[in-house]
Amino acid sequence: MGGTHFADDDLAHEATGDGDVGRRDVGKMEHGCEHYRRRCKIVAPCCKEVFPCRHCHNDATALGDRHNICRQDVEKVVCVLCDTEQPVSQVCVRCGVNMGEYFCDVCKFYDDDTEKGQYHCHDCGICRVGGKENYFHCAKCGSCYAVALRDNHQCVEDSMRQNCPICYEYLFDSLKGTRVLNCGHTMHMDCFAEMVDHNKYTCPICSKTALDMTVHWGMLDQEIEATIMPPVYRYKVWVLCNDCNKVSEVDFHVIGHKCSHCNSYNTRSTSRPADLSGSSSPLTTDSS
Repeated sequence: MGGTHFADDDLAHEATGDGDVGRRDVGKMEHGCEHYRRRCKIVAPCCKEVFPCRHCHNDATALGDRHNICRQDVEKVVCVLCDTEQPVSQVCVRCGVNMGEYFCDVCKFYDDDTEKGQYHCHDCGICRVGGKENYFHCAKCGSCYAVALRDNHQCVEDSMRQNCPICYEYLFDSLKGTRVLNCGHTMHMDCFAEMVDHNKYTCPICSKTALDMTVHWGMLDQEIEATIMPPVYRYKVWVLCNDCNKVSEVDFHVIGHKCSHCNSYNTRSTSRPADLSGSSSPLTTDSS
């Protein structure tokens, strides 16, 4: 394996004080892969092959005998500076370098790029990035969320332990950033941006509005006011609101139907409630 190597005399010398600290920093941020900067490789516990990280292993097996590494199962690593295979630990037993400036002995995780703000969440059971002071663990949602969402989000049980509704990648331990929608469901940030670029503004799971649509609803109000329907189309229809889950009787209009309870246009046609109490009917069709 490539990298900086130490002479045998250096390896035999027991450094102390500042010399020991200097040795541990050798090669920092100079080694690794597209996923992490680190000074070791892992020995895959499943196939005993050596890979820069578990993601590299998983990518390499994606087209063949696909199998993923459980991070906690890693037992052996190889120092890239002296090629020594050894049990998992932060400091190389032979050359004395830190194989990762950040090290977690639970996740068997190494990373030299500490600007990511890595921390281990005991409730999640894995390491996160972004700084522990900036996140809290939501027990019901089952994951860490930004502190701005504390007491300020709709909880959905185990919402992060699901696949992204757009790309179907598992969200809980994904390397990509995630976004919590107003309804509490989650998806990748880049998937959400792509969805909006395609003029889709509702949650793919529950159909609730995912953005502040106040301005857009106002524009629809103006369009409907300016578009007079012919007499033959002037009749009432029943609609179910996807946002507040209430039923309204409204004037039919080709542009859209506005919920009389929350003023949302995120509605769909439904049949008349049997008791006229406002409860929704199970017979619904797509929104106009």
